[in-house]
Amino acid sequence: MFNKRSEPVESSGSADIRREPSGLRTDPPVAPAATRKGANSVVGPSILIQGDMTGDEDLVVQGRLEGSITLKKNLVTVGKDGRVNATVSAQIIRVEGSVEGELRGREQVIVTRTGSVSGNIVAPRVTLEDGCRFKGAIDMEGSDSGGAGKVTDIMLGASVADDSGKAN
Repeated sequence: MFNKRSEPVESSGSADIRREPSGLRTDPPVAPAATRKGANSVVGPSILIQGDMTGDEDLVVQGRLEGSITLKKNLVTVGKDGRVNATVSAQIIRVEGSVEGELRGREQVIVTRTGSVSGNIVAPRVTLEDGCRFKGAIDMEGSDSGGAGKVTDIMLGASVADDSGKAN
């Protein structure tokens, strides 16, 4: 009806390559790493990194990392085998392994039942799953939220903070 030519599509790995009517190949546009679903970097189990890390994509730590991690708009996950001795600043921080140092979550910090944290947590929302290990202080007023947040024990489903926002 509209006399539109269909474009042949070649498969090459994970991306489709289209041919323009002129016969030239064009690769599809690629979104920035921070906006792509599943875009992340992984520190493997046999890797040791010493120093400061910054970037604009999610990070999964399965190895050892010493220094600092600053991914303000992203997710940092410390996997079950991950060992971090650092100050971690990110949008969301999820701890399944071991962390020694301060955790600064702009949105949330989650310590799973397999997680262990020795250090302070600063975030508007904090979740400590039943069975996790935590030694330190929680500051929910110093976060970007501007007000008191809520600490939740997900196994009990109850708040463990009083009306002033201070943890009990």
